[in-house]
Amino acid sequence: MKYLTSLLFLIILSIYAFAQSSQSSAKLYPTGKITSRYHNNWTQKYYPKRIEAFKQDPLNDGEIVFIGNSITEGGKDWSSKFEIAHIRNRGIAGDVTDGVLKRLKEIIYFKPKAVFILIGINDLFALHHQEDNPALKYDKIIQSPKYIGKNIIKMAKIFHQKSPATKVYVRTILPTRKIFLKNDILTVNTIIRQNESKGYYKIIDLYHQFADEQGELPVKFSKDGVHLNDLGYEKWVFFEKPIIAGL
Repeated sequence: MKYLTSLLFLIILSIYAFAQSSQSSAKLYPTGKITSRYHNNWTQKYYPKRIEAFKQDPLNDGEIVFIGNSITEGGKDWSSKFEIAHIRNRGIAGDVTDGVLKRLKEIIYFKPKAVFILIGINDLFALHHQEDNPALKYDKIIQSPKYIGKNIIKMAKIFHQKSPATKVYVRTILPTRKIFLKNDILTVNTIIRQNESKGYYKIIDLYHQFADEQGELPVKFSKDGVHLNDLGYEKWVFFEKPIIAGL
C-alpha cells in the first residue's frame, strides 16, 4: 500500500512539474495575433507560424543561435552548412528589428554560447514600401535608418546584460540590387560600426564581403537582388567558418 501511495505521489508530482515547465516555457515566446505593428500584413500572418515552430523545436543550453529574417531562415540547416554542430536557425521571413526584440526571451533563457544577428533590411523595405511593393499594408512605418540602428544595438545590449557569457556578433546588412536602399543600408551599417566600441558586440562585416564596386549585391550571389542563392551562402560560410569554429 505504501508503495502504491508513493508511486501515485511521484506520478502526480511529475505531472505537476511538467505542467509548470510547459507554462514557464510558454512565457518565453510572443503571444497574440499581432506581435509587432511594424510587420506588414504578410509577416503578421507568417510570424506566429514560425514562433509555433520554435515552440515545437526549442533551443538547448549553450548553442549557437543565428537571429534574423528570410536571409537567415533561408540558410535552413546552418549546422550542416558550416559542418559545426548545435547552430540553431532563428530566422523569420519578413521580420523587422522590432519583431526580433519581442522574441529574445527564448534565446536569453537558454544562455547560448554565441548569437549572430543579421536584421534590418525589411525595416528599410518598409521605409521605402511605396517604391518596393505598395500592395503590402503596414500599421506603422519604421521611423528612420537611425531607429533601425538603435534597435540592433539595443538587442546586443540586452544580451550583454542578461546573458553576459554569450558572445554577441552583429552582422552588417548585406547589399542589395535595389538602388533606393543603397544609402540607407550604408547609414545603418555605419551606426553599427560606430557603436562597436561600447563593447556589447563584435562586428562581422558581411556587407564588404559581398558589395561590388557600385555597392551592390553581385548577380551571381543572388536569386532576386536581395536573397542569396547557393553560391551566396557558400561565400558567407567560407568567410565566417573560422569565427564560428573558434568559439
